[in-house]
Amino acid sequence: MKKIEAIIRPEKFPLLRKKLGDTGINGLTVTEAAGCGLQEGQTGVFRGNKYEINLFPKIKVEMVVTDDKVDPIITVIQAVCSNGNVGDGKIFIIPVENAIRIRTGESGLEAISS
Repeated sequence: MKKIEAIIRPEKFPLLRKKLGDTGINGLTVTEAAGCGLQEGQTGVFRGNKYEINLFPKIKVEMVVTDDKVDPIITVIQAVCSNGNVGDGKIFIIPVENAIRIRTGESGLEAISS
């Protein structure tokens, strides 16, 4: 099993959610986030005062899947979320030792299957 974490632009999430659903991925954890990377900061003005904007809004999408689903999911994420610009995001793939469904006590692959 693998955990896939994708940090993406917020406006890309609705289409990503639909495309992941089309590939059979329905279990997601979604978190609002803010981050910085290679994007340069911007200067904003509020009531005549200048301030630096260093953190940009992002969405963190997490899912735990079987090993055979990793490559198709990565392909979907890249196809939907890439503009070819700095700030498109990152994908992290992390090994998962075990998963346990709290309701039933199922563990391993049974815990992550629908």
